[in-house]
Amino acid sequence: MSLKIGIVGTGNVCRKNYVPWLAQEENVELGYFNRTQSKADDMAEEFGGKVFDSLDALTDWGPDSVLVLTKETDRFEAAMALLDRGPKRVFFEKPLTAKAGQANVAEQDFFDGKAIMDKAAEKKCDTAMVFNYRFFDQSALAKRLVAERNFGSPVNVTGLVHYACWSHAIDLVHFFAGPIAEICAVASEKARGAGGFEAKDTTSAFRTEGGATGTIIGTSGMSFDFPLFELTFSFEGGRVHMRDLDGDLEVLDYSTKRHEVYTISRTVSRWDQYAASFKKSLVAYLESIRQGTTPPVPGEWGLRELQVEAGMKRSIAEGRPVKLSEELPLS
Repeated sequence: MSLKIGIVGTGNVCRKNYVPWLAQEENVELGYFNRTQSKADDMAEEFGGKVFDSLDALTDWGPDSVLVLTKETDRFEAAMALLDRGPKRVFFEKPLTAKAGQANVAEQDFFDGKAIMDKAAEKKCDTAMVFNYRFFDQSALAKRLVAERNFGSPVNVTGLVHYACWSHAIDLVHFFAGPIAEICAVASEKARGAGGFEAKDTTSAFRTEGGATGTIIGTSGMSFDFPLFELTFSFEGGRVHMRDLDGDLEVLDYSTKRHEVYTISRTVSRWDQYAASFKKSLVAYLESIRQGTTPPVPGEWGLRELQVEAGMKRSIAEGRPVKLSEELPLS
């Protein structure tokens, strides 16, 4: 099945993580729109595909899906303008939207994200998110082992996360432990960090809809030379610990009393793993289009991630726990 894939936003993320893989796919035709058309022209010259001078022209082309890869600071406007034109499917970079950048998501970003999802529902447009951390070798292996060994229900979660990985880490909590129901957060007095990640440290305690409890720390005070996130998921029958994009996966199996360590080849860098996860995410998404099935990561999870961040911000501002479904409902 031949697919037409439209792309809105042809910046660095698009060039490094998306188009190189899409251009290798058989029976995929690419179409680009960028506010600065010369950037789209450069993309087409390097990787092939068509350039369109407007969103109307792109959607009139009849794409099977449109990937919205603009900066998160511009994504709300781009998404709403695109959805007004009634595309069949839309795939979003993460986070779904963040006017002040991914390290400084505000409550309003959640409401903007909700407006995007409501507009998509109104237009009967199918939505999907990238959340490629689900496609890391270690994440996929951990998910499989938890199921195969019948570890049972999640009990506890702990996380230490650099803001560069923040929305992904929240999504991994959802992926392994289910949606967060209630959250209580505190923040440091001063911001720290650099390179677009200047933000206050936050520490949040939460409870999931399934009854698991957890804590997660967000910070920009971690060196990029060392692991950027550590997550531990404790289940009734064991626990798994993941560290960074290419770190070891530790599995503690209570039934066999075994402590196992799964290691990725050290000849492969964290950034190679990172790049490969985009390919896996895109291949899975394109296959869902061909098969007419639900996207591997539906757009709802992008809104749920923003819901958690909005709950954190409200909790910090008002000094109390926030019940997400009551105060920040998805619909």
